[in-house]
Formats: sequence, structure tokens, C-alpha cells
Amino acid sequence: MQPDAPIVKMLAGCQWQPSRNKDESTAVFNPSTGKVIARTPVGCDADVDLAVASARDALPAWSETPAVVRARVMFAYRQLIEKHFDELARLVTREHGKTYGEAKAEVQRGLEMVEFAAGVPALLMGQTFPQIAESVDGETNRHPVGVCVGITPYNFPNMVPLWMFPIAITCGNTFILKPSEKVPLSAIRLVELLQEAGLPEGVMNLVHGGKDVVNALLRHDDVAAISFVGSTSVAKYVYEVGSAGGKRVQAAGGAKNHLIIMPDADMVQSSKALAASAFGCAGQRCMAGSVALAVGDAGDPLVSQLAEVADAMAVAPTDGNDQSQMGPVISQDHRDRVAGYLDTAGQVGAEVVVDGRKVDPGDSFLLGPSVVDKVTTEMPLWTEEIFGPVLSVVRTNSLDEAIAIGKSCRYGNGASIFTRDGYAARRFKREFNAGMIGVNVGVPAPMAWLPFTGWNQSFFGDLHIQGTEGVHFYTRQKMTLTRWFESSTESHHDPVWKEK
Repeated sequence: MQPDAPIVKMLAGCQWQPSRNKDESTAVFNPSTGKVIARTPVGCDADVDLAVASARDALPAWSETPAVVRARVMFAYRQLIEKHFDELARLVTREHGKTYGEAKAEVQRGLEMVEFAAGVPALLMGQTFPQIAESVDGETNRHPVGVCVGITPYNFPNMVPLWMFPIAITCGNTFILKPSEKVPLSAIRLVELLQEAGLPEGVMNLVHGGKDVVNALLRHDDVAAISFVGSTSVAKYVYEVGSAGGKRVQAAGGAKNHLIIMPDADMVQSSKALAASAFGCAGQRCMAGSVALAVGDAGDPLVSQLAEVADAMAVAPTDGNDQSQMGPVISQDHRDRVAGYLDTAGQVGAEVVVDGRKVDPGDSFLLGPSVVDKVTTEMPLWTEEIFGPVLSVVRTNSLDEAIAIGKSCRYGNGASIFTRDGYAARRFKREFNAGMIGVNVGVPAPMAWLPFTGWNQSFFGDLHIQGTEGVHFYTRQKMTLTRWFESSTESHHDPVWKEK
């Protein structure tokens, strides 16, 4: 380790400053080199108190700022992200390990969220119902909820924060971001650019740390809403603790996404889509395809094509190498954990067709793409979220059986079917146990204008991230009924403008 690696700062008290806990920090690695590039402070309650106080103090003025003025900050922010697009993508590659192409795609998806947020004023308009009763008019309008918090994971250090704070801020809230301690650099740069866009002091804040900081945010009396993306176990915890404190919570958890391949599917194109879904971002995304459900005669040709595609992938460190098609996972510990599923696959009766352990990692955290055939629903390869470049192939006899397997899964994030049969696609679309559905699409992840609709233990809460649901999460409705009585001409309360 490099003891002189810089410790990153937080934004609280309207300035960038060190954590109050100066004694503890965790390493930020470059996954392509294995070297420490920064250190993240292990924050404390005092950090949280300072950030919340800043957000609370800035809230009255910001919430009363006209929505169109708030939106102009997002327009300026969009221009700055576009100007620094390559810098942001390179930063994602450096601290996370994504390929340059994947990092650019992530920044683009984040940019689209900023574009959506710039149009939020149109979604804040209320409804009116004149003469809802005799001489009574009704109306609704939306108001900010208050101080909002975003707790984000390591796998999308740029995009996931941008799922949250642009909408929250444009809706008139103030915000505190707590990024993953593994990838703080992208979050810091995003906040710096937001300041440059003209956001007033205190509206945006950033703190670092682990469970203690999360708990302090969850339990703080002045925090009104929590947005979270991460594992299912932590999502459930965040939802339970935050909700018990009377806060709004949207908590996106883990996944086990199923990809059904029908016998009539184009095996060449389907295999390419499956490989991109399973091995893109080294499998470290909640929308990654992790289970291929091969129906009937699709099994053998599918496995053969998958092996061909996986074997041909250029797996290499990504920092400074724009030709790599798949990069490293986030840490050595995570590489060892994912490889452990391959270590035990043969013992439980599965067959490792493509073995990612054969890739020489050097000093990096590389693990190649793996295809494991003959997996059953009793194996950890199916029951557990692996979160790495491992695709499990489960063979089924029929579409009915494939749909039944989906119904038995405790997760419900995304699923896709590959087929030329419209009836099979329609059945799958209506019946499969997942909130995001694809037809001949490897990753059915919605764009900014649509909600990220995970089901079951893939999501805890009511209103989802993204789209109009995101706007509704960060606002609360107020309903007003109004009745005016006609004044008597003889009353001394007659308005001065009334003709005599």
C-alpha cells in the first residue's frame, strides 16, 4: 500500500474539508493495476451532522426558488458534463475498472438523467378541478419533501448518483450524497461540476464512510427521504430503519436476472446479446444476465455459441487500454469470492464450459468470462447473486418450466426472452416474475424517462427511481379546496375596487 495516497475530502458546512475522523480510512484501488490511488475517510456522526445542518439551512431559500430557475442550474450542469465527458469516463475506468466504452455509456446514461431533470418543472404542475362542489374549487400541487439522502454503490460511480440528486434538487430539495467508499472520485468530480454550474451553497453535500455513517443518515431527524442502491440485505435494512423513522425510502437491491432462449431464436445473435449482458461491466451490475434458461433443443447450440463468444473476448486491464472488451472486478477479495463459485461448480454437478480463472490477472483484479452448464435451481450458482462475469445455464423442457423457475426466484429485477414467436413473447411479458422485461434485448434497463421497476426482493419501497416516479418520490402533494362568498354591497368589508 501507499501510505501517501491522498485522503479525499467531504463537502459539508458549505466547503470541502477533511472528515472529523482523521484516524481511519480505506483504500481506493485502481483495479487494473492493483495500486492504491486514494483513500476514503471512515466518516463519523459529526460529519453527518454538519452536512445535514448545511442542507437544512439551505432548504428554505432553495425550495422557494422558482422551479424554472432551479432547472437552469441543470441546463448549465448538462453543458459541463458534456464538456468534461471524457474526463468523467476515464475516471470511472480508473477507479472502477470498466472498459472505456462501458464508462462512456455510463456517463451518457447519467447525462440523460440530468436532461430529464432539466424538464422537471413541467412535471411539477398540479391539477385543478373548478366547481368540484357548489362554489368550491379544488387544486393539487407538489412541494419538496426536504433534506434528501442518496447512498450509492460502487458498480456505477457516475450514473447511480445521477439517478438521484438532479431530480431531487430540481424538485426543490437539498441533498446529501454518500458514495461507496470504493469509488469516491467520480462522485466528488460530479459535485464539483455541480458547484461550477451555479448551485447555491449548502444545497448539495457529500460525506464518506461505511455503516456508521449510513446509520447516522438513516436515523437523523432532519432527513426526510433516502434513496439507496446496493445489495438486497442492505436494501432491506435501509428500508426498515428509514421507514421506522418516518422517512420516505426507495431501496433497490440485488438481482438474479433470467434470459430465456427459445429453440427458434437466432443463436448467433442471442449468444452475443447474452454475453454482453452477462459479462458487460465484468458482471457487476444489477441488470446483468446471470441465468440463461435454455428451452428444449436450444441447450446445446446455445452453450456452443456462448463458449465461442466468451473465448473470443479481449480480457485485459482497462486503464490506458481502450481495446479491452472486459475489465477487472472491483477488488481482489471480490475476484476470489466470484472464482469460488467456479471452484465448487463441479462438486455439485455443474460443468464449467468456459473458465475465467484461466485468465492471468497479473497485478490486476481480472477474472475472465465463465459459462457454467447444467446448473440446477438447488445450486448456489442459481440461488445466490454472484455479481461477477459468470453465466449459469439452466436447461428446461418448456416455456412453462422456464416461467415457473422465474416465479420461484426471490428476486425480480429484469428478465428477457429471445424468440421469433410473438405468442411466446407475449406470455413471457405478461407472466414472468420481474419488473423489467426485454424481448430480444439483453439488458432491459430503462432510460431516464422510465422507472427502474424492480420487484420482490430487488426493491423495497413504493415509488421507484427514475422517470415520473422519481419526481413523485422527491415531492409530496398538497390539496386545497377554496370557496369564496359574494360580499354584500352593504358590508363594510366590500373591496375598495367594487363599484358603488
